[in-house]
Amino acid sequence: MPDRQDHLTFRGNLKSTRYGWLRLTPAYSVHLVRDLLVHASTDTFVLDPFCGTGTTALVCAERGVACQTSDINPFLLWLASTKSRPYSEAQLRESAELHRLVEASFVDPEAARWLPPLSNIEKWWAPQTLLSLSRGIARVRSLEHSAAPEALDLVKVSFCRALIACANVSFSHQSMSFTRSTTVADAREPTPLFRAATLNVLESARSPIAATPRVARCDARSADACFEPDSFTQVITSPPYPNRMSYVRELRPYLYFLGYLSDAPSAGDLDWSAIGGTWGSATSRVARWRPAADDDVPYPDFTSLIGQIQERSPVLARYVHKYFCDMNRHIRSLTPLLKKHGSVHYIVGNSKFYEVMVPVERIFAALFEASGLTDARVAQIRKRTSKKELFEFVVSARRA
Repeated sequence: MPDRQDHLTFRGNLKSTRYGWLRLTPAYSVHLVRDLLVHASTDTFVLDPFCGTGTTALVCAERGVACQTSDINPFLLWLASTKSRPYSEAQLRESAELHRLVEASFVDPEAARWLPPLSNIEKWWAPQTLLSLSRGIARVRSLEHSAAPEALDLVKVSFCRALIACANVSFSHQSMSFTRSTTVADAREPTPLFRAATLNVLESARSPIAATPRVARCDARSADACFEPDSFTQVITSPPYPNRMSYVRELRPYLYFLGYLSDAPSAGDLDWSAIGGTWGSATSRVARWRPAADDDVPYPDFTSLIGQIQERSPVLARYVHKYFCDMNRHIRSLTPLLKKHGSVHYIVGNSKFYEVMVPVERIFAALFEASGLTDARVAQIRKRTSKKELFEFVVSARRA
């Protein structure tokens, strides 16, 4: 197997209809989901309990496969819903007009302004860029009560595209990082970026949707409280990896500008509520976390593994321990949702903390089997672009 298979990463999504609307660094490939759905029939009912950017939901929507997806992050739910719904010509015409109004506001010196309370916002954008963005988002907010939500959602996608394209950040590593300090000379005018995003978004929004997935907010640790038992024939998902990469940290420009976050405490609360969250105040909560009496992780070497990490960092040891306790709860709550002979497919990546390798794929296989699933198997997909020992896998199992 080649070390690098770009079609199995987010890179394989960029030229495909709606898949490249907004990039999230760890997004998995549309081609992989299509492969897993190759035998889908009219009876197929898919669940994705970690919706991410909506890849599974959109593949199902395009293929006419029934699907439900969920997450605990409200921005991801909005994005998955926006990407996977059909749009009428009337909605697209209205959205085109709304796009023109917002584009004009970027350079209108008389336009109203608004900026979210994003900490150190001046690190993200040069002053002139920030001024233009403040006019654009104020115009978007002013349309909330008069525009059709579907039409305005497409405008928000284009705005987010321009927002991140003119930001002082880099995606050359696994997680987003700041580049050099912004100056007046670094200012990037959002208008051409927004215009380019508009053309792409409005054109790809015309792509046919054969089935509209249901999108719901749900804590994956209690999936059985959100969905009916014996419902799903397949689970296709990619949960957060145990690598301390926070989706809230990566998504905070969108979360703040679209109004899903209003302050740093709410950001920490949201990250703490997610499996694997460890940013902001979530870090100190991880340091205080202790497993409950029923938080046994059924993997033979798990206690030894945690002990090895704890020798170097007690906080990281608790982070890894909590992650797998949460995943164990999730899988136990998920199993009853599967129909007889239903299958699960989890795209996961292994991790390394100091010199301790965490065999995430083997632990997931053990969790599946301990929950009553059978035929657990691991298939290596590709080498990741970070440390040489890190790979991505599909871990599959089925309900007997």
